[in-house]
Amino acid sequence: MLKTEELNSGYGDVQILWNFNLEIEEGTITALIGSNGVGKTTFLRTVIGLLKPYSGRITYRDEDITNEDLIARVKRGIVMIPEGRQLYRGMTVEENLKMGAYARNDSKNRIMQDLEWVYSILPRLKERRKQPTGTLSGGEAQMCAIARGLMGNPKLLLIDELSLGLAPVIVDDLVKLLKELNSQKGVTILLVDQDVQTALEIAQKGYVVVNGRVEMKGDARELLKNPEIQKAYLGI
Repeated sequence: MLKTEELNSGYGDVQILWNFNLEIEEGTITALIGSNGVGKTTFLRTVIGLLKPYSGRITYRDEDITNEDLIARVKRGIVMIPEGRQLYRGMTVEENLKMGAYARNDSKNRIMQDLEWVYSILPRLKERRKQPTGTLSGGEAQMCAIARGLMGNPKLLLIDELSLGLAPVIVDDLVKLLKELNSQKGVTILLVDQDVQTALEIAQKGYVVVNGRVEMKGDARELLKNPEIQKAYLGI
């Protein structure tokens, strides 16, 4: 579904990604793991179009999108849930969710149907739909960020730091939601998370990033058993 080839990217003169090669199969959950600051967010920003790569190639469903802008990629169904949620804190939950459908060409009726569907899988947001997002708890804010992404009708969902700052019970609920989206709605997911165990437990495939390069890849469960991964990220 998505493939990057020899991708080099960064910020101005500071290169972060080096010959970054990654493939995501349609209908799967892929985990991208690594320590803080190794380039995971930079990769997501490059894929979604917030950063223009220095060189290399990005293909989506066998079409070259390397030079497409962000809006064109969102219209293709590539949607990113950014680290830190980045909600419009002065706007209500419902206003934030409707902003997620901004780039869609669907009718108002179809968008409202999707809004009701989002509320059906995240009923807590329906209860708070008139509440400013700046007053939500951390878990509710993350749910709202995911829901806003779902309003973009994603085919490929990029999630940056799902579990950051959240209680384990909230993380469990979000993981269950992602599994349902993947299995029941067929949404392909690329999950970036410092919680290595959680990410690899729900993914089929994993990539390990070290200093802007892919250093290891393979079956997620096998990576979870790998002594190097256990020592570096799980304290075993």
